[in-house]
Amino acid sequence: MYTVYAINSLTRNYIYVGLTNNLERRFKQHNEKRERTTRSYAPFELFYNKEFPNRILARSHEKYLKSGVGKEFLKSL
Repeated sequence: MYTVYAINSLTRNYIYVGLTNNLERRFKQHNEKRERTTRSYAPFELFYNKEFPNRILARSHEKYLKSGVGKEFLKSL
């Protein structure tokens, strides 16, 4: 199973969308500032996640969420 997730910075106006096979581990990495791309935006809250049976479907949904329409969808949540 793969999970597409979106996290929101608690200190700045920043949404990060990602893909993982272990959501708990990945979310912990973001909050512990172990990821270079999100380090300066920590701490985070998880506000969206959706599971997929394979990586191909998950990657397709991740690309959608990173698009303009997808970002607007996330902002509306």
